[in-house]
Amino acid sequence: MRINYLRPLSGALSLCVLASCAGDDSSSSQQKSGSVVIAATPDATTAVAALPQTETMAATTNSFASFNFANGTNLPPKATLSIGAAVFEPGASVAYVPVTLNQQTPNTVIARVITVNGSGTNRAISGYQYKATEDVVIFRPGDPLRKTVSVPILDATDGQQFSLKLREAPWGANQGTASATVTADAGATATAPATWGFRNPRTFRTYGTLQYEMTQSSMRWSDAGWSGAWSTALSHGRAQPANGETGLYLDESLYPWVEPPLRYTDEGLVFHTQKLWSPITYNGTAYNYGSVVLSGHNTPSTHLGYGQYEWVAKMPTRRGSWPAFWLISTSGWPPEIDVYEGFGYQSYWDFDRHISATIHGGSGGVRSFQRGTNIQAEQAYGMSGFSQGFHRYAVDIGPEYITWFVDGLETYQSVNPFRGFRFYPIMDVAVKTTSSYDDGSGDMVVKSFRAWAN
Repeated sequence: MRINYLRPLSGALSLCVLASCAGDDSSSSQQKSGSVVIAATPDATTAVAALPQTETMAATTNSFASFNFANGTNLPPKATLSIGAAVFEPGASVAYVPVTLNQQTPNTVIARVITVNGSGTNRAISGYQYKATEDVVIFRPGDPLRKTVSVPILDATDGQQFSLKLREAPWGANQGTASATVTADAGATATAPATWGFRNPRTFRTYGTLQYEMTQSSMRWSDAGWSGAWSTALSHGRAQPANGETGLYLDESLYPWVEPPLRYTDEGLVFHTQKLWSPITYNGTAYNYGSVVLSGHNTPSTHLGYGQYEWVAKMPTRRGSWPAFWLISTSGWPPEIDVYEGFGYQSYWDFDRHISATIHGGSGGVRSFQRGTNIQAEQAYGMSGFSQGFHRYAVDIGPEYITWFVDGLETYQSVNPFRGFRFYPIMDVAVKTTSSYDDGSGDMVVKSFRAWAN
C-alpha cells in the first residue's frame, strides 16, 4: 500500500501468479501502494531452538548477511530464472525438466510453467505422448539453484519432443531462458530429478512477548490518535489523490452525517467504505467516496522493531475497494512492508483467491526499490475463500529475514533490508474507482490484531 505524502517537503507445486501493479522492482517517487478454521497461535514463549531444524535455519541463516543495504535503500539484485533442455528415455513414465537460478536469491521466486506441443515430424502431442502439465516452481531463500518439473510421459518414441515454457515473467527473479525442449532420446542419459536440499515452507510462530492485542473493550480511535487510540487518518492526512484514490478517509466525529466508517459487530471490527450521498471537499478536492483507516503512528504500543504482527480478517468483494494491512517506518516513508493488499480496482483481482506481499525501500519520501509477489493462492497453496470467512495474515520481522504467512503457512520471504528500523501498523480499506460502487460488500471485518515484540 504505497503511500503519498500530500504536504510540502521539509525534511507438488501448483498454479499461481498473475501480473499486477504490486510485485517487482521499480523506482518511483511516493505512491501508495469458505470459511477456515482459525488455528490457535502457539504460545508467545516458544523459543527458536524449539523449532524444527529447517525452520530454525530459515529464520536465522542468510547468504546476504554481509550485503550493504545502505540503511534500507538498497536490495541485492534478483537472480535470473531459466528453463533448461531435458531428455528422457523412450518408455519412461516421467520426464524431469530443470528450472534453475543463476545465483542465490534474496527473496522467494515464483514461476508458472506450462507444457507446449512439439513441432515437425517428431512432435509429441499432449494426451498422446505426454500429459499436459501446468506447474509452479517456488525457490525460497537458501534453496538449491536447480529444481525439476515432472511431466508424465504416456507413449513417446525415440526423437519425439515437446517444450516447457514460462507462462509469464517470474515473480522475484529476472527472466532468462523462457522455453526449452524436452526430447525422448534412447542414446542419452536421462535428465535427473532434483530431490534434496529444498526447504519446506515455515509455519507461523511467535518468539517474543505479546505487546498489543485488539479487543472490543480496549479498542479506541480518534482523529489524530494518541497512546491509547489509533488515528483515523494517515500520518500525512485523510486523502491520497496522487495515488489515484477517490475516497476520503472518514471519521464519524468529523463528518457525522456519513454512514459509520468503523463499528463493532458480533463478527469483529467493521471497516465500512461507501459512496457518499453528497461530496466532501478536502484540501480543495471533492470526494464522492468514503474510505476508512486505522493508523498506529501515534500509538507506541503497536510499534515493533523485530517481532510479529497478525491480523485475522474477512475481506470485502466490491470492485474498487483496496483493503490492506501494512507497516510504515516510525522514522518516515519509506521503508514500508505490505503484509496484505487486495487490489480490487484491478479487473483480474479475485478477493477469494489472490494475496500479495511487497516491500518498498528508500528514504526521504522517495522509493528506491519495490519487490514482492502477487499469488493466486488457491492454485499455489490451496488457500481460498478470503472474503467468505476469516483468515490469518501475519508477518515475522527478524534481523535476517522478513517472512509472510497466510493461515499459518509461509507464502513469501525476503532478506530484511530494514535492520534497525521500527514500524507502526496500518489497517485500511481505500477506494479507487469512479463507479457506482454498489456491487458486493465494501466492508472488511477484522476479528483480531496482535503484535509480539522480540
